[in-house]
Amino acid sequence: MKLLFLIADGMGGWADEHPGAKTCLEAASTPVMDRMAATGTVGVCQTVPQGMPPGSDVANMSLLGFDPARHHTGRGPIEAAAQGLELDPDDLVWRMNLVNLTELAPEGTMLDYSSGHITTEVSAPLVQDLQDRLGDETFQFHPGVQYRHLLVQKGGAREDEAKLLISPPHDITGKPIRADMRQFSRSARIWDLLFLAEERLRETAAHTKARSIWPWGQGRPLILPRFKDAFGLDGAVISAVDLVRGLGRAAGMEVIQVPGATGLIDTNYEGKVDAALKYLERGDFAFVHLEGPDECGHAGDADQKAEAISRFDARVVAPLTQALAGQDVAFVVTCDHFTPIAEKTHTPDAVPFLLWREGGEASGLSAFSEAQARSTGLVIETGHELMSWVLRQLR
Repeated sequence: MKLLFLIADGMGGWADEHPGAKTCLEAASTPVMDRMAATGTVGVCQTVPQGMPPGSDVANMSLLGFDPARHHTGRGPIEAAAQGLELDPDDLVWRMNLVNLTELAPEGTMLDYSSGHITTEVSAPLVQDLQDRLGDETFQFHPGVQYRHLLVQKGGAREDEAKLLISPPHDITGKPIRADMRQFSRSARIWDLLFLAEERLRETAAHTKARSIWPWGQGRPLILPRFKDAFGLDGAVISAVDLVRGLGRAAGMEVIQVPGATGLIDTNYEGKVDAALKYLERGDFAFVHLEGPDECGHAGDADQKAEAISRFDARVVAPLTQALAGQDVAFVVTCDHFTPIAEKTHTPDAVPFLLWREGGEASGLSAFSEAQARSTGLVIETGHELMSWVLRQLR
């Protein structure tokens, strides 16, 4: 038996987010997922534990079968795992966005958490310059992907900075940064670094929308059990996003990088499909992650989010089910969390999921949607148990 998890990040949403009183999933063209829902098992899964932030880090950790309440240390450490950084146990690892602010001051506003979706080719040299100019024995800047980078504070897990409560920048788009500036001000080291970086970016990034660094999601280095030991499967993750790759690498899974995978709606869909099929010739489990719907949700663009979901159905779900037809294979199709258009950020709603294999139990639903998934009454209340539940159904 081969198993695929197909994840459309942020696909879930609320009613009335699209014209016609529909969610973006309901508005999208999803004939393949609809057919799988009709002939498969459908329910909802609570991927975000109560009291934890509804981020992709927490939710995807749940989907991979690991309890975030036990293993999660922060967003930064997961992405550090993706880069294979060598860290000491007491290092503090920050996720560091390049952002666009009206001003780096209590009166400022977060204009854009992604600096206009700055490209890696443009952003990496900016971050490397910050390392060359500002890096020292305490702070080290590490270039990442697009707007997503890392700041390592050596020995920082023992310091007060570990307790700072900084908002994820995508949560405060268009909102004041006063509360976060108050948090930053509690650390003279972080405060000084922010303004030194801003000054440097004025010189090097004037041709971009990057105006400031934004450290957040800090924590100690991540340690996960090996996926093979936990579930008896040789697995791989396929994603353009560092945090998903980091989860896979920390769990000892193969991490497959696909050229042209952008994390946006224009990603290399065909490359991800090909990578999954090639891996399954020798492996058991493929976790295929698409970021496009989430990014469109953060932008508040309902039409583009529906289009991203339609492309997921047509260019990922459809070709994979066609290529593997007649084989001993099962699919789980879901999202990690909701990214409602009205909120422009993540929410902790239970996500719809479907489990499908040829000849499996049929729900008889007319479509795959948030409401139809809730109507079945099947609820996986603890998100990290979905993996074990799926494996039990396939025995």
